[in-house]
Amino acid sequence: MPTETDHAEGSPVGGRGAVPVTAPSRSVGVLLPLALFQAYDYLAPDGLPPDGRLLARGDFVTVPLGRRTVTGVVWGPGAGDVAPEKLKEVAARLPLPPLPASSCDFIDWVAQYTMAPIGAVLRMAMSVPDALLPERTLKAWTLGTAEGAKLTAARRRVLDVLQASLPLPPVELARLAGVSAGIVAEMGKAGLLKAVPLALKRPFGEPDAAVAGPALSAAQRDAAAALGGLAPGVTLIDGVTGSGKTEVYFETIAAALRAGRQALVMVPEIALTPQWLKRFERRFGAQPAQWHSELTGLERRLTWRAVLDGSAKVVVGARSSLFLPYRDLGLIIVDEEHESSFKQEDGVIYQARDMAVVRGHLAKIPVILASATPSLETMVNVENGRYRAVRLPDRHGGATLPSIETIDLRIDKPARNSWIAPGLKVEIERTLEAGEQALLFLNRRGYAPLTLCRTCGHRLQCPRCTAWLVEHRFHQKLMCHHCGFESPMPPACPACQSEGSFAACGPGVERLAEEAAALFPDARRLVLTSDTVTGPAKAESLMRSVAEREVDLVIGTQIIAKGHNFPHLTLVGVVDADLGLHGGDLRAAERTYQLMSQVAGRAGRGEKPGRVYLQTYDPDRAVMQALKSGDRDSFMAAEADDRRQAGMPPFGRLAALILSSSDQAAVTAKAQELARCAPHREGVHVLGPAPAPLALLRGRHRLRFLLKTRRDIASQGVLKAWLRGLKFPGDLRLQIDIDPYSFM
Repeated sequence: MPTETDHAEGSPVGGRGAVPVTAPSRSVGVLLPLALFQAYDYLAPDGLPPDGRLLARGDFVTVPLGRRTVTGVVWGPGAGDVAPEKLKEVAARLPLPPLPASSCDFIDWVAQYTMAPIGAVLRMAMSVPDALLPERTLKAWTLGTAEGAKLTAARRRVLDVLQASLPLPPVELARLAGVSAGIVAEMGKAGLLKAVPLALKRPFGEPDAAVAGPALSAAQRDAAAALGGLAPGVTLIDGVTGSGKTEVYFETIAAALRAGRQALVMVPEIALTPQWLKRFERRFGAQPAQWHSELTGLERRLTWRAVLDGSAKVVVGARSSLFLPYRDLGLIIVDEEHESSFKQEDGVIYQARDMAVVRGHLAKIPVILASATPSLETMVNVENGRYRAVRLPDRHGGATLPSIETIDLRIDKPARNSWIAPGLKVEIERTLEAGEQALLFLNRRGYAPLTLCRTCGHRLQCPRCTAWLVEHRFHQKLMCHHCGFESPMPPACPACQSEGSFAACGPGVERLAEEAAALFPDARRLVLTSDTVTGPAKAESLMRSVAEREVDLVIGTQIIAKGHNFPHLTLVGVVDADLGLHGGDLRAAERTYQLMSQVAGRAGRGEKPGRVYLQTYDPDRAVMQALKSGDRDSFMAAEADDRRQAGMPPFGRLAALILSSSDQAAVTAKAQELARCAPHREGVHVLGPAPAPLALLRGRHRLRFLLKTRRDIASQGVLKAWLRGLKFPGDLRLQIDIDPYSFM
């Protein structure tokens, strides 16, 4: 995780970003949204339309590149290493506000820290090319001036609608007047109506800080006051599930709105937002702008432009929302800051929570991290005084935290081919008989994680990855969860040709739902996974059905574990609490604690107390005992001690290097070359090369190195020296992951 020291070390890539563009040389550096490590030099005309001023850093311009014209951003003066007579001229400056200086500085910093091409980082900020085109308008009708035209009853209705309304699009005007589109068109030809341009309606409202919010508890009021309005720095809101953290940071959003500044709320998954959006609208009287993969192209275009011109006052979005071109960003909030989904694993690899801290530091604005189970990195920063913290130790409204018990699967054994222990079955029956809701949690999609042939033992494997194909019985297909490969279930074993010999091994959430149907046939059941929650609208519909008691028993994966408030859900049963503890992940125990705590937090949020049962084969493990006792701080202190002794993050630094190619021999040869020139010095250790756990991914063979350094040694400098002069020809690729979270 970047620290204050890291912030000071960050500098613009190439050292040119902070220098103003000067006219005498006429040479400007233009950064293009391509995988480039530097800006290209172009000639700047004396002045460009629409205002004739000289080019400046942040201006959006079009420039020739080969035989095409591309859009880029003026990044500073030219490097001067190309003769002026060989330079091409900037074609045009786009009639847009420039990319703000804070965005340019942030792009520089991210590229330097992640060692990614700066052009690829810029591409994340210019992710909607259509938004750079001229604003589109709709045709609308308003009252005309024609006199003496015949007025039928239908025509009078159209005029009456426009008397009481702003200009309206033809379809909407016809609908409101109860007439056909033809009548509206005829009135336009007759001069009764006048055509005017109408700006496209933006997919968000204008939040109002003056709208009265709900009454806060004394603890919430104290926490909101402790946040200090818009004072720069990082503050953690450390509150148990259901403590009202959201309403506390809403007060800081209100302060940003009163100051006329923009606010960003980052959430880990779009499935989190439906209930959050309703709470926001109740508090501020309007919907915020949203930014996530489910938006239409038009919604993305309108939102991007509104962020750039400053009219989008509050944005809630996924990790990519951090790179939007905010005109005047005054506040960043990272909700559920511990979530691993804030880590971007493809393209430019970054941790959005950490980069949010960096963006706040560069802009000298407040950053708020909120979680019931903060990450160890954040807790260590609080202990060291780098971050402030406010705490909400109790649930809002008098609700109590659920009791947590373990079920020892070595003693309370499920029946053959079953996964629900007898003791948990009894508790679910009692809950349903009382008219309350229950949740069965298993963090594994599909029907079964492995399918094998009973005759010869052949296992169905992805042809492109080192991974088993997962059966999704609801969709009648096999799927690889790593590359997306899909195929129908074969009629016979590919190895021995036996028919009807396939056996499903282990449970997925679909198989658990099948067992629940047999055990609780009268219960109204709902399966919630990323396969069934396919977007915000679907998520809202499904979550509403649970909240309104249309469901008795929910069977779900981690998509149900956070952000949702189900007042009638009193029992949570975790079918395999040990699932996340396998595989040697550095953060396995920490993540298990966080996930189990979050899913446990769904129980008992209403008037009735909640109960949680964790099925485990190792109830004496430290993480299980911590969950049972609720002693989070002692557990995290022990985790910190283990990592401190091992020199692991946050007390040391890690960087991963992954070599990949479709040619296995080429990968092996290049890995051996890298190993021969690996750095050897005090405080620096290189582990590998070794096959990645996913040694084949999307058809590419993968070998991995792990660079481990002391905290006071920057990984980037070591890597630059190590890799200097090395070439990666053909389809050989080197992927660098600073601060890796995934070790697959």
